[in-house]
Amino acid sequence: MVVFEVLASVFIVSLMSLLGIFTIYFKEEAVEKSLSVLISLAAGTLLGAAFLDLIPESLELMEVKNAMILVLLGFLLFFILEKFILWHHCHDKKCKHRERRTALPYLNIIGDGIHNIVDGMVIAVAYLTDPSLGIVTTIAIMMHEIPQEIGDFGILLYGGLNRWTALALNFLTALTAIIGAIVILVLNVSFQSITALLLPLAAGHFIYIAAADLIPELQRTTSKKESAMQLTLLILGILLVMFVGEAFKH
Repeated sequence: MVVFEVLASVFIVSLMSLLGIFTIYFKEEAVEKSLSVLISLAAGTLLGAAFLDLIPESLELMEVKNAMILVLLGFLLFFILEKFILWHHCHDKKCKHRERRTALPYLNIIGDGIHNIVDGMVIAVAYLTDPSLGIVTTIAIMMHEIPQEIGDFGILLYGGLNRWTALALNFLTALTAIIGAIVILVLNVSFQSITALLLPLAAGHFIYIAAADLIPELQRTTSKKESAMQLTLLILGILLVMFVGEAFKH
């Protein structure tokens, strides 16, 4: 049953990669406005999942200091991945990465594939720890994937790929999450400690994406009205994680 839940959740998250197709039918201004909403929710759900679920679960499995060290290692690991493997999701048209327009789609595919494999691992570990944690983690990742996948789709189009090729490559890249999930499901048979290791690493992963990638994007807004909306949605994302965690606790 857990195997089915893990694979189903990973596949549902992978379907978020197909949402990019809808951006073709909207004006650029509308897409930008929707991204602001989704990024705010994504930041809240990622922070909520990290601080209210992943870290508390980690503290039940190991000493506080060891757990915090792994959270920091997770944070640093994803800083290194973003810096040197270039899976940074830049929403700025003037981003320096766009100067390498031809190579950008393929760099993005490689980096995003690594990211998705880790997401699959995180989902599998969460379900193996507690089904309710698995659901919360899946929702958090989905909320992040929506704006991310729209951005990835735009990068592929910007790099010169036609919309159907970009859509297909984005979806195939998203499916690499299944590889990560299967690896954890197989390893868990013999190595239960993998759960204790990956939970805090995943927390560091979530905190890094929220703090380094999403919140700086929100900070670009100077409008008080839009800033208030972003704060409301960020808190709503955190409350959503709290609600789901309580609703499915057993």
